[in-house]
Amino acid sequence: MSQFRKHFMRFMVGRYGPDKLGQFLLWTAVVLMGVSIFARSSWLNTASSICLIWCCFRMFSKNIGRRFEENQRFERLSFRFAEIFRKWRFKFSQIREYHIYKCPQCRQKIRVPRGKGKISIHCPKCNTDFIKKS
Repeated sequence: MSQFRKHFMRFMVGRYGPDKLGQFLLWTAVVLMGVSIFARSSWLNTASSICLIWCCFRMFSKNIGRRFEENQRFERLSFRFAEIFRKWRFKFSQIREYHIYKCPQCRQKIRVPRGKGKISIHCPKCNTDFIKKS
């Protein structure tokens, strides 16, 4: 093992290190730097520098509990956004293969395959039958 690597490993003992929030901050800084090259904007340079400094601060921090909590909040927030996009993607995939009708009586959503012509639909919630074109 190289001498530099040993010193760095000794330096990192008791420090938080990289995590998902740190990776996000690092990639955000890289993207902002790339955009600022073409846009020639000083505020983009400042924002990318802040992201980079915050990423390094978090990685070298000895307050592990606090950094862990920050990462957990970020993970929860990113999960919420990911769930929203997963739901939309699922809806769009369902729209191609199925019609979604609402029962006229109880407003229950019922999924019916496309291309079957006029069909009688039975609501499983209120047992109402109605006719729709699929």
